[in-house]
Formats: sequence, structure tokens, C-alpha cells
Amino acid sequence: MRLEQGRAQNPSAQVVNALARALQLSRDERDQLHRGAGLLPPQDGTISAHVPASIQRLAVRLGDVPIGVFTADWTLVWWNDLWCALHGDPSAVQVEARNLARVLFGPDPPPVESERGPEAFEASIVADLKDAMSRYPADVRLARLVRDLRAESDAFARHWDTASAARHASERKTIHHPEVGEIRLDCDVLLAPGADLRMVTYTAAVGTPDAGKLDLLRVTAGRATDAAETAASPDAPT
Repeated sequence: MRLEQGRAQNPSAQVVNALARALQLSRDERDQLHRGAGLLPPQDGTISAHVPASIQRLAVRLGDVPIGVFTADWTLVWWNDLWCALHGDPSAVQVEARNLARVLFGPDPPPVESERGPEAFEASIVADLKDAMSRYPADVRLARLVRDLRAESDAFARHWDTASAARHASERKTIHHPEVGEIRLDCDVLLAPGADLRMVTYTAAVGTPDAGKLDLLRVTAGRATDAAETAASPDAPT
């Protein structure tokens, strides 16, 4: 590997983190990879984007439901095919655009409604970010995220000034999907102890119309995966 041999030319921390996730490295192996690339490993007191192999294995085993894994600042760092079918492919946008808070308080919020209403959903994300700030006071990226959103969004600034620090809770969401229409799903947020990650899953009760729509998206995700694998094959027609 070029990084291990010291021949890589200035790889970014973002690239090294992505490689560590793809290789399912342990924390020590991830840190060694950073040092091999001439970078400092993620320091204590800052948010890590590392997804441990155990979390990736668990997410793969739950592959029949949409799953996205978020860091403590609500940046999406891992997702499966069904997540792409439900929300669109995150790899098609820049890393900053994968941050839920930036999208939620940006000019084009996601087509997702909380059963508790938009105010409650916004407040819960801001409260979770305040909780993250209390645990990661030295994290530069988190501080910049909060500073930017307070300057750019009146709604974020208002929630920041009034919300108490708290973890974001599970709730039911309605997603306006371009292919299957409205689909109501239970959105659960599972915390990964020791990794400070949020595994977000979407499910529907068996036998309901929403479960049927999710099944349809599952077929769509499978077709997209097959098409991608065919295109990547050396024997694929050109």
C-alpha cells in the first residue's frame, strides 16, 4: 500500500478516514494509517468519523432496512443501498452536504416530516449538537458548524439559544419519495457505546402499505446494485 510505504503524496484526513472505514480497521490500525500518511491521528476531545468493524458488520446484517451511521455532529459516514433508495445516494454530494444539521437548516431541507412537527425535530437536532459541544469543546469542525448555522439560520440560532442539551430521540417520519409517494416509517436512533455514533434505521410494521412501499424500494436498491456491479465488471459491454 502506498500509505504504508510512505509513497502517498499528501492524502487528506478525509481520504484516510474513508480508507480506514472501507478496510474496517481497528482504532489502533486507523491511527497507524494516519501516521503512515503523515497525519496526526484523531485526537481525544474531537469527533471521530471512524466506524468500527463491529458496527459495520451489524449494519450489514441488518441490510434489509435503510441504515445510515452518523457521527456526533450528525455527519453521515456510512450507509447501505436501501438508505440510498430511500434518501438518494450520499456519495453524489460533498461531505459537508452529508451533515444533517446543514441540510435541515439550509435552503433545501429534506423531504422528511416528523410526526412531532418541524419545530420539535429541529429543536431535537440542535439539542443533540449542544450535547456534543459539551463533550467535544476542542472539536474545530463542530465549532465551525455551529458558528456557521447560527449566522446563516435564524431558526437554528433561536433553537440554540433556547434548547437544552439532550440526545436526539426516535420518532415516526413521513418521507415524500419521488417514486413511491408518501411513506410513513418508524425512525429509530441507536447509539453505539464507545464509538459515539448514531445508527439511524427506518422500519414499517409488517403487512402495512408502508411496508409494501419499503419492499418496492428494496427491489429498486437491488436493481441499482446489480447495475453498478455489471458496469464495474471487466467483461461488461462498452
